[in-house]
Amino acid sequence: MGRDRGNAGQPEPPDRMKLDPEVFLKRQGIKRLLKALDAKEGTARFVGGAVRDLLLDVPHEDLDLATTHAPDDVMRRLEAKGIKAVPTGLDHGTITAVSSGTVVEVTTLRSDVSTDGRRATVAFTGDWREDAGRRDFTINALYADPYSGELFDYFGGLDDLASRTVRFIGEPLQRIAEDHLRILRYFRFHARYGHGDPDPHALEACTARANDLMALSRERIADELLKLFALEDPRPTVRLMLERGIFEPVIPEIEDIGRLETLVEAERAAGIEADPLRRFAALLPQEPQTAERIAARLKLSNKAKKRIAAAADPSLGADPRALAYRLGPESAIDRLLLAGRPEDAAGIMGWKPPRLPIGGGDLIARGVPQGPEVARTLRRIEDAWESAGFPKGSEFEQLVDAALR
Repeated sequence: MGRDRGNAGQPEPPDRMKLDPEVFLKRQGIKRLLKALDAKEGTARFVGGAVRDLLLDVPHEDLDLATTHAPDDVMRRLEAKGIKAVPTGLDHGTITAVSSGTVVEVTTLRSDVSTDGRRATVAFTGDWREDAGRRDFTINALYADPYSGELFDYFGGLDDLASRTVRFIGEPLQRIAEDHLRILRYFRFHARYGHGDPDPHALEACTARANDLMALSRERIADELLKLFALEDPRPTVRLMLERGIFEPVIPEIEDIGRLETLVEAERAAGIEADPLRRFAALLPQEPQTAERIAARLKLSNKAKKRIAAAADPSLGADPRALAYRLGPESAIDRLLLAGRPEDAAGIMGWKPPRLPIGGGDLIARGVPQGPEVARTLRRIEDAWESAGFPKGSEFEQLVDAALR
């Protein structure tokens, strides 16, 4: 039996002792990869998210393998079989294998030598339980034999998965001290997998150590938060994080979730897919410069900063298409949804703003003197054209004639 709980005595229902390995084996290149690792000898197991999500019957694209082979040996074995091997994290034992187009992260079993909250120094091991013990949550430390589907559970992850409880492996404060990002990961995993109240020990530890987030790079914080905001309904978890002061050390400007509440309902009413940047903007002050500064603090891209700044401006105007013409459809949809106008947002989905059918050269040919007057005239024509609903043909020519009089 593969399940090692450490607190024997409670038999496991047979249907939870195995999973169907064909779900993984049917992927292009997987059997070839497993053969290269001699997985039939017990040297490799599927691990983590793919196992967890298959047990929950939810989609999961990423595939991870844990192996007893040392990293250099993994590289050698893959290359010998013509499988592309990329040393993406060699110091931490991770090789990215590309087998017939399928990408798999292959990581040697590890134990932590030292940690400082931001990074870890690891040693490689052949002990599966030791590898499981350095992972964050019990539901992430499930392993599956790639051929039989037998499950290996060293810390009660199957029980926690059944009850939808997100629980740290071991002492929560210690796990957070090892990697401060686990605070945010805890809330993200609770938002996605948890049912009911969060594990009290985990919640108290995250609350007590929230200031540890200040030691992390802002890029890691942003990445984790955007993953949270991308979930179907992050509102209860975001509300809990606000109540517990989790945002305070890094984004103290987040003070309420009222606009996020409005936004999620508007997205659903409009049938528009959730967008993490839009949802992040909903939590920030309605002041473009402030919102842009926060986005810059989190090292977001220039494009993301501009979009968040645009979303922080609540002004709309009467015509949604005119708003989309001025801002671009994406930012117009952001503002309309944030304002609780799902019908207007849905109405401009897929709409492509037209191009002004006249240019400066055309105006000069019609007698407008070269220089500033050309730009002023173009602006008058564009404003009239936008107000009239972007007419074409003769209607547009009438607007031009009126502007030239």
